[in-house]
Amino acid sequence: MRIGLIVEGSYPYVSGGVSSWVHTIIRQMPHHEFHIISINPSSYTEEDMQYRLPPNVTGLHNLILNQDQKKRSKKRFVLEDRDVQSLEKWLMFEEVDTNALFVMGEVIPSSDRYFTSRAFYEMVKKSYHLEPHHGSFIDFLWMWRGMFEPVIRLLQQEVPEVDLVHSASTGYAGLLGAYMAKGQRIPFYVTEHGIYSREREEEILKASWIPSFYKKHWINFFHHLSRQAYKEADQILTLFENNQNHQLEIGADPEKVAIIPNGVDYERLSRLPSNETERPFRIGAIIRIVPIKDVKTMITAAKILEQRGRDFEWIIMGPLDEDEEYTSKCQILIKQNGLQNKVKLMGKVDIADYLPTFDIGVLTSISEGQPLAVLEGMSAGLPFVVTDVGGCSELIYGRDDDPFGPAGFVVPPVHPDLVADRIEWLMDYPKERNHFGENGQKRVAAFYQYHHMIDQYRELYQTGGTVYGGHRI
Repeated sequence: MRIGLIVEGSYPYVSGGVSSWVHTIIRQMPHHEFHIISINPSSYTEEDMQYRLPPNVTGLHNLILNQDQKKRSKKRFVLEDRDVQSLEKWLMFEEVDTNALFVMGEVIPSSDRYFTSRAFYEMVKKSYHLEPHHGSFIDFLWMWRGMFEPVIRLLQQEVPEVDLVHSASTGYAGLLGAYMAKGQRIPFYVTEHGIYSREREEEILKASWIPSFYKKHWINFFHHLSRQAYKEADQILTLFENNQNHQLEIGADPEKVAIIPNGVDYERLSRLPSNETERPFRIGAIIRIVPIKDVKTMITAAKILEQRGRDFEWIIMGPLDEDEEYTSKCQILIKQNGLQNKVKLMGKVDIADYLPTFDIGVLTSISEGQPLAVLEGMSAGLPFVVTDVGGCSELIYGRDDDPFGPAGFVVPPVHPDLVADRIEWLMDYPKERNHFGENGQKRVAAFYQYHHMIDQYRELYQTGGTVYGGHRI
């Protein structure tokens, strides 16, 4: 079977949880061919790759949102009445009509010609009069163009022929998946690690470049993309229950939703040899050095621990080049607080070399899905202090069907004092600390191993291929 995996801003050019998930699925299913369709705001080259593509990756298709790459020359630009109606309802968020995607992808000759057309002008004018606003018509028109130009550019680019398409998010990736599924008459699955539209909503509310009276329109746009993907998808998957509840609120069909948790290499990580070297209490963090991981809260918590006279080392592992400006700010903050001998940014390393040396793990993110880093640390028997975001609480305290006890502590985001308090408690109570670590290890063994995840996706792919005509596959 040839599977098209659609990713947005991640694999193989950006490391992280989604990219690790993609890489794991590909490597664990060598009997399937995978074609990666990578959507990015700008172009990447082979030198930018953070992963070596496995041999069963038969193609890498790069799509650039901010660049016109029309897939074929088209005839004269003519929109029939039904095309105008379908497009208008889609662009005004009234319907998630897949026919509108084909109008944008197949009928409109280019985004430039469409956005200077009478049809577009009349549609924007109608929306301007119907919706509450406080800006000029020119600003409103440019907002529309900025919103929908990437959509048309995306749908007009060449895509490969595949037997099944699987998107690693909604958003632009989910929109393209819906378009490909309908056009090629193939199964379509969506897996959301975080809820894409809610993450964009948080960013929009904080954004200073979007006028406040247009923020609701942008938020509605990303929820609209999610609903389009949900409508066309055969299965709508996520990693934990809270995410699924959000999907249902946005408009996912309850008959389509399912949960497939992340999986890690428990067998390898649980058997790492223990390190008995005499050393200070060691705290570990496996993260990308980017703002969403809130490394500054870790550094502040470290300063609080130092002021309380605690002896420790805090080892932060992860690439330093993804957001060099933020990395530089973290390094400056470490130096300003005199923590050079306490807090160390190690860069990208083999975590297997470090996990046996840690006493606990910490994650202070302000947004997460179901972090692989926590699962990997728990596999090695580490208790954790995590923030209450995404599926972190479920990992630490367990699901309803989980017989194991707590594997650490959960605190609110951006509370370095509470992070320091929980770390101190774990320092002072080694017996309970080890018990938490054992609980977490048992939880991963029972629910979050590689084969748990891969078996479910393998069955899903096989079912989709059979239902849609196994003779092609």
